[in-house]
Amino acid sequence: MNGAVRAVVRMGIYVGAKVYLIHEGYQGMVDGGDNIKEATWESVSSMLQVGGTFIGSARCAEFRTHDGRLRAAQNLVKRGITNLCVIGGDGSLTGANLFREEWSGLLEELVQSGKIDEAAAQAHSVLHIVGMVGSIDNDFCGTDMTIGTDSALHRIIEVVDAIMTTAQSYVIVCMCLCVCRYLALVSALACGADWVFIPELPPEDGWEDLMCQKLSENRADKKRLNIIIVAEGAIDSSNKAISTDYVKDLVVRCLGFDTRVTILGHVQRGGTPSAFDRILASRMGVEAVLALLEASPGTPACVVSLCGNQAVRLPLMECVQMTQEVQKAMDEKKFEEAVRLRGFVCVCVSQSPFTVAVLNVGAPAAGMNAAVRSAVRVGITEGHKMLAVNDGFEGFSKGQIKEIKWGDVGGWTGQGGSLLGTKRTLPLKKLDKIAEQIRIHNINALLVIGGFEAFECVLQLCDARSKYEEFCLPMCMLPATISNNVPGTDLSIGADTSLNAIVETCDRIKQSASGTKRRVFIIETMGGYCGYLASVGGLAAGADAAYIYEEPFDIRDLQANVEHLTAKMKTSIQRGLVLRNENSNDNYTTDFIYQLYSEEGKGVFDCRKNVLGHMQQGGAPSPFDRNFGTKIAAKAMQWISKRLREFYREGRVFANTEDSACLLGMRRRALLFQPVIQLKDETDFEHRIPKEQWWLKLRPLMKILAKYKTSYDVSDSGQLEHVVRLRAKDTDNSTI
Repeated sequence: MNGAVRAVVRMGIYVGAKVYLIHEGYQGMVDGGDNIKEATWESVSSMLQVGGTFIGSARCAEFRTHDGRLRAAQNLVKRGITNLCVIGGDGSLTGANLFREEWSGLLEELVQSGKIDEAAAQAHSVLHIVGMVGSIDNDFCGTDMTIGTDSALHRIIEVVDAIMTTAQSYVIVCMCLCVCRYLALVSALACGADWVFIPELPPEDGWEDLMCQKLSENRADKKRLNIIIVAEGAIDSSNKAISTDYVKDLVVRCLGFDTRVTILGHVQRGGTPSAFDRILASRMGVEAVLALLEASPGTPACVVSLCGNQAVRLPLMECVQMTQEVQKAMDEKKFEEAVRLRGFVCVCVSQSPFTVAVLNVGAPAAGMNAAVRSAVRVGITEGHKMLAVNDGFEGFSKGQIKEIKWGDVGGWTGQGGSLLGTKRTLPLKKLDKIAEQIRIHNINALLVIGGFEAFECVLQLCDARSKYEEFCLPMCMLPATISNNVPGTDLSIGADTSLNAIVETCDRIKQSASGTKRRVFIIETMGGYCGYLASVGGLAAGADAAYIYEEPFDIRDLQANVEHLTAKMKTSIQRGLVLRNENSNDNYTTDFIYQLYSEEGKGVFDCRKNVLGHMQQGGAPSPFDRNFGTKIAAKAMQWISKRLREFYREGRVFANTEDSACLLGMRRRALLFQPVIQLKDETDFEHRIPKEQWWLKLRPLMKILAKYKTSYDVSDSGQLEHVVRLRAKDTDNSTI
């Protein structure tokens, strides 16, 4: 929430508006006084890394009454506030919309009672409302993700990973965790849980016997730990509550297994926000300000939402009503309707006996193992024989291929790196040996998981189809690289984990200067020629500048940045952060920039530098990468199964069309399968980056939020075709 508050304040000030912070939620609006304070640039400094909300939040019974809203209206008019940005759940947003609908009537009452004059009522005749959803439950319809959800997942996965580590030494057979609904389902995917209970999908009758049977089978397979996740409000098909204690007693009574229960509670709400939440909050906050500036008297209240990878504006009350319909369907035991409204998709599985090979190519990336696990288990479920290839195409050519079974990938979801092994070797010089291995193992399809090298590998195999019939088979590539430099996708598996590593390090580095005045840190990130990590990491960490290859810079830019930091040091914010992508410039190296800043800042600030190196590649994958890898691998296997059936003729699979070799990527709002051959024109092969990169639109945000005078030409939603410049609109009288 603090990231959203920071973005609204700074974007509001940037466009020339006066911005107020209302402390303690609606209670502060009703009480007025010191609860409503004008915000300055410095008042939201150092807030990105702080959990919770520094302006406070409170439930307010008075705001539910007409008199309470009347007092709130008076307090807003007194300060000239005509634009309201509300961060909260459906209750808070519903209250905001009611307040907006009553606004003209409230002003009339205030005029009649003499509390405001007619001129004030005319000047503030319209109240504009924009909402952002802040909730760890992620139960608001209309947005794929709410602010705070990803951070809550981090807390849950940290606990589960710690429990799983304990289980390496002790035989803990069953661990039940009680969490929220969405969090229950997604954390179950992220940690490879054995069973999950959520209210929207009650288990069928007889679930007790099925669950106990599964736990018994796991024990027979020497599995030490079983995770059972129980969501708050979980019920069975008869609407009977399923509690963690009930599940524990069932396991102990029927199986005699040692069982523990962990109730996570409010620990899910605490801690440092994740990189994803910081970026999401910043994007939503900026979009909210733009929505307020563009609003006209007839514009309905909207909520800023995330659809795929795109920030969009949706009618507030339509989303609220759909959210309430979910609960209504639950109350009426219409579970299928609740699932449909939630947007869940049920997949029908068909049996088809083919052989599919899975391999990793390129540098290791966190989340690769989750993708392999998902592909193997979905493939086995669909009746395929799954083969694992070790060490990429180099291992492929040497015959390092073996069948991989269901149990072989147990516990892979939380493992970093690549358990299959991965190499950067391209297949071009070993095509004949690879073709031979395809014949020997009767491979019918390939799933390649990796970075830019994986993209090049699939292209080379496609080009070789005219010479080798063995390569005329369905091929799917999943982007997995911390650099996020693969064409055809906005996001790659592994990039989120790397961003979290960068942000966590930057937080610690900045904290180290809390007792040291006037210090600037120069941080070098990885990424090759792709500046994704430096740019988006800079936005998430609150950097003052980020140097990248895609946006050329010279000595004048460096000097301007030094002057900017010099001016900053004269305020209450006396530390700076500068990120540099490793290949941003051959001559302006990290050492050069460090020495330049040190010399030019002499007497004003001192400098420190840090090269993050391969720590950005290591560690356990983030919840986002675990789930992203799991979901797209499952979707890829379903695509492969469909293609295998389509291209199966006369006892063999033969596929040589462009659309039989695809990359599955997230593009704006959807996951799309794109022929790799068609992506060639979108690729800069020399620098191993896409020619167009969506995240470059976020760079102006970082500069604006760091107080640079720049222009914001296109909103990050990609939908607005206008130009927002400093005071481009008459915003001198606007108050947010």
